[in-house]
Amino acid sequence: MRTYLTARITPDAAHRHQAAGKAAAATHKTMVATRLTRPDGSQRKLAVIATGELVEGNGRLLAYTAPWFTGSATDPLPPRDDPRRRTFNLDMIAAGWAATFLIYPSLPSASDLTLLLNEADAAWAQLRGAWTQFGADLLLGYEYRACIKLGVKDLHDDPAKAIGQAYQRVCVDLRTMTEVGLYGYHQVPPQHRLWIWAKDINQAHKDLPIAT
Repeated sequence: MRTYLTARITPDAAHRHQAAGKAAAATHKTMVATRLTRPDGSQRKLAVIATGELVEGNGRLLAYTAPWFTGSATDPLPPRDDPRRRTFNLDMIAAGWAATFLIYPSLPSASDLTLLLNEADAAWAQLRGAWTQFGADLLLGYEYRACIKLGVKDLHDDPAKAIGQAYQRVCVDLRTMTEVGLYGYHQVPPQHRLWIWAKDINQAHKDLPIAT
């Protein structure tokens, strides 16, 4: 883990992370404006589909967003597999401007999960979006936040407490369903990481075929 993070905490690491975030926001804004526009130029509403957990620990709503089709004769709902029905979450990952961040138990259905992982794998392999513009060593959101927690002044004199605050989720490799622990996520490509809060790990082992 130390070697992995040291290679990524370069002098411009924070700047690249923030620049990638701004570029991703701009991409999302353009994507939403384009896909919410009907052929006649009018605007669809944005559908917000809440996940199982609904609101996470920091009070943020966890949801999928997609264009809202009224289902009327002038705005019919496309077939299930039509690209126009894809969520913006999925398309941002497919474009390489968002990283997968799957946290048990808020997981999509098996078919949606397969689609998500295939798109994420293609984005990573083909270096789309942020991966080509900012490099494969770009600090992801959760990595950046972990580094911030490790450097908090109030925790700096208590390394164990700082580490405990920064790393509270166990990582599982989705390719093999093998648990790599609190500090082994770097062994797994970003698109194949499943996260489980340490407090939920026992239940996760009952619900999922996880190997240790």
